[in-house]
Amino acid sequence: MADDHASKAISCYGAGINHTPNIDRLASEGMKFNHCYVTNSICTPSRAAILTGTHNHVNGVMTLNDNINKHLPNVAKHLRTGGYRTAMVGKWHLGEGPAHEPTGFDYWSVLPGQGDYWDPEFIEPQGEKIEPGYVTDIITDKCLNFITETRDTGKPFFVMCHHKAPHRSWECDDKHKHLYADKPIRVPETFTDDYKNRAKAAKVAKMRVAEDLTYQDLGLVQPDGGSRVGERVVQESGSSQRKIPVDAARLIDKDDGTVFTFKSQGELAEFKFQRYMQRYLRVIQSVDDNVGRMLDYLDRNGLADNTIVIYTSDQGFFLGEHGWFDKRFMYEESFQMSFLIKYPAEIAKGSVCNDIICNVDFAPTWLDFARLPMPNYMQGVSFRQLVQGKTPADWQQVAYHRYWMHNDIIHEARAHYGVRDQRYKLIYWYNEHLGVAGARPGAEDEKEWELFDCERDPLELFNVYNEPEYQEVVKDMTLMLDKKMQEIGDEPVHPPLAIENQPNISSKL
Repeated sequence: MADDHASKAISCYGAGINHTPNIDRLASEGMKFNHCYVTNSICTPSRAAILTGTHNHVNGVMTLNDNINKHLPNVAKHLRTGGYRTAMVGKWHLGEGPAHEPTGFDYWSVLPGQGDYWDPEFIEPQGEKIEPGYVTDIITDKCLNFITETRDTGKPFFVMCHHKAPHRSWECDDKHKHLYADKPIRVPETFTDDYKNRAKAAKVAKMRVAEDLTYQDLGLVQPDGGSRVGERVVQESGSSQRKIPVDAARLIDKDDGTVFTFKSQGELAEFKFQRYMQRYLRVIQSVDDNVGRMLDYLDRNGLADNTIVIYTSDQGFFLGEHGWFDKRFMYEESFQMSFLIKYPAEIAKGSVCNDIICNVDFAPTWLDFARLPMPNYMQGVSFRQLVQGKTPADWQQVAYHRYWMHNDIIHEARAHYGVRDQRYKLIYWYNEHLGVAGARPGAEDEKEWELFDCERDPLELFNVYNEPEYQEVVKDMTLMLDKKMQEIGDEPVHPPLAIENQPNISSKL
C-alpha cells in the first residue's frame, strides 16, 4: 500500500502522465477495480478502517489526531490465529507507544509518524533504530526478508508492506532526480477552477497548488525572513515552513542553485504545478521499482501462483484537479482509491471490475480468501466473488464517506459526509467540529448540500441539488444516505426527510 497515490498516477488507469510498468503487471496479470472508495479520505482513519474492517465512528480513529486502541480486534489477529505468519512494515501512523503499537503481527517495523525519506528511523519491539538508505527500498528489503524467513516455518504469510511514498514532501531517490523533466506534464482542465456552482468548502480550502505549497514541498530555498517570505504553515510533523507567495519573482533550486524567474502569477502557478508533479511522480517511480522487486522475488521462489498480491493506496490525491493537491474531500480524485489484485488461481488476467467496493471491505475479503470465519463486528463485505468475475444480485452499489476533521489547522477542510452510487454523488457539508480531535469550530451557519451527476458531469463542476429535474434523485439519494448511516450505526446531523405513516415508539420502564 502506498500513501496518497492517486489512481491517475498509475499508468494502467489511463491518464497518461507517467509509466508504472511493474504496478501495471497486477492489472495485466489480474484485476483492476475502477470504483474502489475510501470511507474517510485521510491517512490515519483509512488505515484503521483497512485494519479493522470497520468505519471510523466504530474503531474510534476519526481524524489524524486519533490513535488506535491496540486491543481492538483486527484482521492480522484473525489471520495469525488462523495459522498465518503476519508482518507490518513501513508507515503505521496509528499512534506510537505501548497503547497504540501494532498488534496481531509476528514481526513489525514501522516509521514514527510520517517517517523520513532518507535514513529513516524505524520503531520495533526492541526499540528504535536508524536505517541508512532510501525508505522505499528499505521497507521492501524488510518485507522480502520476512517472507524468506517464513518459508522455513512452513506457514502461509500475510504482509502489510506500507510505503511512505508518495506522501508530501516528495523527496526522490537520487537515480530518479531527472525523471519527467524533459517535457511538461499536462495541466488538468480544472486547474484554474473558480469554484462556482459548488459548496463554499471548495473555495475556502487551503490546498491550492498556486497558493499553498511550501518551499520545502517544491525543493526550493526558503529565504530568511517573516511574512514577506510567505505565510507560515505548521505541518503535521510540527515543523514550521512558509508557503511560496503567489507573486514570487525569483526562486532558487535547493540542490543545484538554478534560479527561476517569473513574469506573471500565471507563469509562477504553472511552474509550481510542474515542479509538484515532477517531485510526486519521481517518488512513485521508486515504489514501482520495488513492486517489481517484490513480484520478481515471488516468481523466482515459486510463490507467484499461490500468493494474492494487492496494490492500493490509503486514499486518492488531487494532482492539480480543481487547482488542488492533498485529499480529504469526497470529490472523485480524493475519494477513489487505486486497487489492483493478482491471484492466478481465481482471477482472470486483464480483467476489470466496475462494481463499487470500499476500504472496509478489504479485511473481510482477506479472511474469505484465507477460509477463516467472518467476525460479526466487521462492517465490510467480502468481494471475493467480484474478483472471480461474478457480481452478486444483491451487491450494494454504494460507497459512504465521512470526513470528521472539520476546519483542520493545515488545510481548513470542512466536515462532510455522503454517498455515491454508480451515477450520482450526494454530499452534506455539516461544518461542525463535534468535539473530535483536531477539528475546530467555524462556518457552522454555512451548511450545504451538493449533488453531482457523475455521468453527465464527471469533473464535478455543477451542483444540481436544487435543480428541479433532479428532485427525485435528491430524494432517492437522501434515502440511500439515511439507510447507509442506519446500517453502519453512524449518527446523521442533517435534517430528516419527512416519512408518511411513521409510527410512534413509546417505552415504559
